[in-house]
Parts: sequence; C-alpha cells; structure tokens
Amino acid sequence: MLHVVLVEPEIPPNTGNIARLCLAAGARLHLVEPLGFSLEEKALRRAGMDYWEQCDVKVWPSLDALQADAGDARFFYFTTKASRIYWDERFQDGDHLVFGRETRGLPESLLAANGDRCVTIPMQENARSLNLATSAGIALYEAMRQLARP
Repeated sequence: MLHVVLVEPEIPPNTGNIARLCLAAGARLHLVEPLGFSLEEKALRRAGMDYWEQCDVKVWPSLDALQADAGDARFFYFTTKASRIYWDERFQDGDHLVFGRETRGLPESLLAANGDRCVTIPMQENARSLNLATSAGIALYEAMRQLARP
C-alpha cells in the first residue's frame, strides 16, 4: 500500500479530492494536525462525494507521531525547492508521499533535515506551484505505475 500524507492541510475541497484519489488508488491518506478545517465540513464531504466513510484516512497529532508509527517506511517530501525530479526516484510499496500546506508547503527545517528525500514535480519557470490535489495525483499514480512495472 502507498500512503499520501498531508501536513496541516488548509483547504477542505483539496483534502476531499485527495481522499477520493486515495480511495481510487487503494492508498491510505494521513492528515497531520492542525487541520485548517473540520472533517465534518460540507465542502470536504462534497469533494469526497458520498463515499467519504469508505476512505482510509488516519489523523495524526504530528508528523513525528506518524513517522514513529511507520517504523522503517520511507518518506518522500514533495516541494518546489528540490532539484531531484520525482520520476527519478524508485518508489516502493509502503512509501509515504508527503505534501505541505497549500499556502506555504512543507517547513524549511523538515526539508533541510531530509534533503536526500526531497523531490519536485517539474514545471515551467513562470509557474509558482500546482494545486495540492493535482500534485498528489501526479505523485501517487507515478508510484503506482512504477510498482506495476518491476
């Protein structure tokens, strides 16, 4: 199983869309608090459609708590500040694909401490960033493609 991790997500429809994405892909979604919304919000449920209860979602008080529970699992940090392109990584079953807040991304200290696991999705220079749900979809389906083709 692959894992998508959202660190302090802020926009309910993005999280709902990513939950739907994870359900379709058979992946688990991890939400790291604090969340910028309630899990009961209409916008979140609407984006997750009528099968939110089927989604495999776990909420964590911190990224440290998730990492401690995950044992030896690998974590990849998606950021516009990395030079290594995500498709150059060889993803494995059990990997965690980590994304930051919509407005600020992942904390600089986290990126600095994990430089060898920071990856980026290439974009044209004039593009600031991609939507969080789009980025998660790109990353998750590339990892799935790699796992389907040993």
